Amino acid sequence: MDNYKKPSGNRRGKQTPDSRKARSSETRPSYHRGKDKDDDTAPRERRTSSSGRPSTPRKRDEGESPREKRPYSSPRPSSPRRRDEREPAGEKRPYSSSRPSSPRKRDEGDAPREKRPYSSSPRRKILESGPSGPRGKSRQDEAPEGELIRLNRYIANAGICSRREADKLISAGAVMVNGKVITELGTKVSRTDKVSYGDQALSREKLRYVLLNKPKGFITTTDDPENRKTVMNLIARACKERIYPVGRLDRNTTGLLLFTNDGEIAKKLSHPRYGIKKIYHVGVDKNITVADMKSVLDGVELEDGLVKADAIEFVGDGKDKKEIGLELHTGQNRVVRRIFEKLGYKVVKLDRVYYAGLTKKNLPRGEWRFLEEKELNMLKMIGS
Repeated sequence: MDNYKKPSGNRRGKQTPDSRKARSSETRPSYHRGKDKDDDTAPRERRTSSSGRPSTPRKRDEGESPREKRPYSSPRPSSPRRRDEREPAGEKRPYSSSRPSSPRKRDEGDAPREKRPYSSSPRRKILESGPSGPRGKSRQDEAPEGELIRLNRYIANAGICSRREADKLISAGAVMVNGKVITELGTKVSRTDKVSYGDQALSREKLRYVLLNKPKGFITTTDDPENRKTVMNLIARACKERIYPVGRLDRNTTGLLLFTNDGEIAKKLSHPRYGIKKIYHVGVDKNITVADMKSVLDGVELEDGLVKADAIEFVGDGKDKKEIGLELHTGQNRVVRRIFEKLGYKVVKLDRVYYAGLTKKNLPRGEWRFLEEKELNMLKMIGS
């Protein structure tokens, strides 16, 4: 009994050096590799609480029913249902009944559906009636002959400014009607009234700008008592507004001719102080000498004064000495023909190929077109 020692709390009893060695960290078997988890002989991993101490699961008492599975513990299907488990083809799913896949057919006796409000809007009717272009033309700003319209609308239709800005001009006393200054907003005028802004007479018609490549045989006038062909016959269908030619071209002269009802632009293009650039393709009856070309640059004395060309050179490679290009800024009547007649030449061909920044590109002889926005802006910048 002297050798007997009271066993400690360890149930495994006395440990020998061999047993300690077997349970060392190097030779300790892994309880999670190669072991069946359902094996009762395999040691179980002990759970730990939040405090770090090992905790043991609570044992169920005898007769206690097993704990029910939590809802979230049910496994989720990892693959789609098999084809044989799906609904048969053609059978609607429950959620498909809430959204109809096709519009409801009217039963017999149902009244026809009324048209939507926008189908009868004024703008839609305007675009559907008589279009004059790819998208049609609105006629809401065009008033009958005897109808009165507001003065600010009259000014806006003349292309001076917007209606809101026109009200400011009227309030400032810058607009006159029939010679009287009007400052009252809402004043109405008719087509026969004379409206002016500063020294400029306004027209309620929309401003138009038409460029024509004039052919031979047409005179530049709005009316001819001898009933000859005029340039107005060539642009008769261009617009309903009455437009006028800016400047003149002789009957046998071809090339660019501008038409507009914008008095301000026409005045700038016709006034000599603005020096509008013009380029002519000239053909004469005999070869032109270099000395005569120098004389044209130095100036030729005509009945109405000395005329100088800005540039002159042979056309193309210069082999044809009868055709030249001439650049001028003057605008006298028949000035090109008179220059060469003074030097002893007769002009047999005269074509204006450039006028105030406008060219004949993509404009065949005898055809016309409206000016593009960038071309119009260029003309409005003259003199500014």
